[in-house]
Amino acid sequence: MKLATTLMASTALTVAAGAAAAESHGDMADSMTLVSWGGAYQNSQQKAYVEPYLEMNPDVSATWDESSNEAVAKLRAMDEAGNITWDVVDVVASDAIRLCDEGLAMEIDHDELLKPAPDGTEASDDFGDLIVSDCFIPQIVYSTTFGYRTDMVPEGTEAPDDICDVWDTETYPGKRSLEKRPINNMEWALLCDGVEKENVYDVLATEEGQDRALAKLDEIKDDVIWWSAGADTPQLLADGEIFMGSTYNGRLFSVIEEQDQPVGMMWDAQVFDLDGWIIPEGLPDDRLARAKDFVRFATDTQRLADQAAYISYGPARESSAPLVGKHAELGIDMAPHMPTAPDNAGNVFVYNYEFWADYRDDIDAKFQAWLAQ
Repeated sequence: MKLATTLMASTALTVAAGAAAAESHGDMADSMTLVSWGGAYQNSQQKAYVEPYLEMNPDVSATWDESSNEAVAKLRAMDEAGNITWDVVDVVASDAIRLCDEGLAMEIDHDELLKPAPDGTEASDDFGDLIVSDCFIPQIVYSTTFGYRTDMVPEGTEAPDDICDVWDTETYPGKRSLEKRPINNMEWALLCDGVEKENVYDVLATEEGQDRALAKLDEIKDDVIWWSAGADTPQLLADGEIFMGSTYNGRLFSVIEEQDQPVGMMWDAQVFDLDGWIIPEGLPDDRLARAKDFVRFATDTQRLADQAAYISYGPARESSAPLVGKHAELGIDMAPHMPTAPDNAGNVFVYNYEFWADYRDDIDAKFQAWLAQ
């Protein structure tokens, strides 16, 4: 996988006049509904490409819907009702695969729709293996990992640095926060129940393996606060309501560096994942033309590099990596804060998109039934 790992010299954040109009799509709608995750990540999208795009297109308006965590269910319902109200949707890679397989996301020709790299490299080569679906337009490489309150580490005890410290409530007392879904939690549970990393998905594909993961999670269930929104764990950490919790690495960067909270990062067994855009199938021609125009602009080399100046996610284009430098507001070097930085990537768990695209619905049902017990 060609992860964007090399983060070099800084570059000024510039908006190239006329970039969004590089390709004419005919008559375009004058409004868009964009779907994302809220919080620091959505703010990075707003700053890096929505505001520049609207500045270049003053007659266009954009509205955010923070429902990406429910994208599959909501697009299924919209399709059934024959009323697609979203224009461009930010989803994780496994959800893009599901939506594509179900005909709810539009298949695209990446080289036709997206801009080439500045040196002329076609988009499909610039994004490389991160294009995991014919419908998926990658934006970022991120990870789900744990943050912890540095001032709540017991005196005389080393700070947590192992994923299985999440289960060690004797050494590290206090509440934990975990996402209210099986993804990542089941993998971490099996790792801490002795399953080798390379065997996790083979085990998780079986009924016995799923039961084994849930049994391991049972050990800390009474100590868990379950979250649904990416902003939940940073807020719980800031409020001191939990000792440690999982969330996206960029959200932890925000609470640590931007909010200056007493929070530390625990990178062990961070789960690499991808996030990107899909365009819903069945849009009217004018809305489809606007969606394509926006996506072409928002995923060019400079725009993805600009986004990394607001949040510590690696840009999905290889050509963007050398353009990433310092935080746009804090002025700090962003390289050490990326999940792909060598010091952070010593024990990475690579998320299996195909597995979760195939097993998500069944394991979701089992996980929710376990939660209700």
